[in-house]
Amino acid sequence: MYTNGNIYMGLADGERVYMQLNMANRHGLIAGASGTGKTITMKCMAESFSDAGVPVFLCDVKGDVSGIASAGEKSDGMEKRIDKFGIRDEFKYENYPTVFWDIYGEGGHPIRATVSDMGPDLLSRILNLSPAQEGVLDIVFRIADDKGLLLIDLKDLRAVLTYINDHRQDYLTTYGNISSQSVGGILRALLPLEAEGGDLFFGEPALDILDWIRRDSNGRGYVNLLDCTRLVNNPTLYAMFVLWMMAELFETLPEAGDMDKPKLVFFFDEAHMLFSDAPKVLVQKIEQVVKLIRSKGVGIYFVTQSPSDIPDTVLAQLSNRVQHALRAYTPAEQKAVKAAASSMRANPAFKADEVIMELGVGEALTSFLDEKGVPTMAMRTSIICPKSLMAPTDDSSRNRMMNSDGMSKYDRAVDNESAYEILEAQAEKDAEAARLEAERLALQKEREEFEKQKAKEEEEARKKREKEEEAERKKKEKEEEAARKKKEREAEAAERRREQAAARRKSKIETQLISTGAQVLKRGLLNTLFK
Repeated sequence: MYTNGNIYMGLADGERVYMQLNMANRHGLIAGASGTGKTITMKCMAESFSDAGVPVFLCDVKGDVSGIASAGEKSDGMEKRIDKFGIRDEFKYENYPTVFWDIYGEGGHPIRATVSDMGPDLLSRILNLSPAQEGVLDIVFRIADDKGLLLIDLKDLRAVLTYINDHRQDYLTTYGNISSQSVGGILRALLPLEAEGGDLFFGEPALDILDWIRRDSNGRGYVNLLDCTRLVNNPTLYAMFVLWMMAELFETLPEAGDMDKPKLVFFFDEAHMLFSDAPKVLVQKIEQVVKLIRSKGVGIYFVTQSPSDIPDTVLAQLSNRVQHALRAYTPAEQKAVKAAASSMRANPAFKADEVIMELGVGEALTSFLDEKGVPTMAMRTSIICPKSLMAPTDDSSRNRMMNSDGMSKYDRAVDNESAYEILEAQAEKDAEAARLEAERLALQKEREEFEKQKAKEEEEARKKREKEEEAERKKKEKEEEAARKKKEREAEAAERRREQAAARRKSKIETQLISTGAQVLKRGLLNTLFK
């Protein structure tokens, strides 16, 4: 309960116990066994922060914290508690300005972040990637930035991983080696995250973290209530969300230094889920953020069953402690009780480890930082009662508040053009180009086949023509040869006829000559004789 500028937590030995508002960003722990009152303590603190004008973020694991959106109901038990804590004049049942959120979009406005906002560092830690895979993922983000490929949702990341794997040789000399084994390992690591709902968490419109830092018209801080009834069964996604949220706040908010009150306070119920089987690098990252985010004016409160659920390096940063009862039936549980007792400043009036096991419902050992930042001694404290409903709020109240909280802009998912669409368009373009190239090659091949067939036919026609010409030539030669031989025969015959004629003429001449010669001789002889 917010009063006198601080948070009234309850009574210890009849004295009021306060948590200093200016020390609330030193973080805190609410621990205790199931059914000991942790949820009521968390609600009382959340109400007080809201009344002080400090926005609050709450994880509603079981669904009962949603009653903070409805006014409490009068009962005999509540009236007795009001009188017990001496707040009759200050107390009134009231509801608190609440914004309902749900990563799955079922019990509240969806919460989304982009893959780019998560970044390769946080994503590698959540996916528990090997150093080689982490290096490849970093290269993937750099290539995506250089090529203007927006990584918004998981299908964008898958598309870029596949694209880079197919073209890894093109990037070898610029970004280094990208092994297909590492890419395959990253793709496999995304499968469990997708199964848990990562495909719903990554997308747009992305949450503007500053929308959680708001006040209503009465100056009360809004209570941002995350429905975790389904998320609690998906620890990887839960851890991813928490880590992203703290990192986003750290990067977004300016340095604040010492403040009169925090800018924002977070309560993480079932905090053991953040650290159960978590890789060492993830725990280191949470520890780093918890250490540094205090200077941004943000307080973080982990709610869990035992302080041993929280790693010592993180536990050491939690200065405001509310320790409800723990049960110790086994040696391990007894050790946990002693560890819880030793983590608080000792009170000489009692043994803390014994008191922790004796505490009733609604009682706790408390130790808060005083005005100077020094832890007070542990005090057995009866925790004050909440003003809001100690039961789940009804659906009509939830819907009414969701319709009027101004956060409806997140209700509808938007699938803007990003890496997936760009690469799909490029793939379609490449496929069309490949199709056209295939058609061109097919036409070219058809043309070549046609030209080849045409050339073959022309060659066959040429050979046929040459053969015909050769046959014609041979026929002509044969005819010419026959004609020549005929002419030769005719010439020979003519020559023989000429020779025969000449012979006949010669014979005739010879005969004539002989006859003439004989006549001449005869005449000569006669002349000689008759001279």
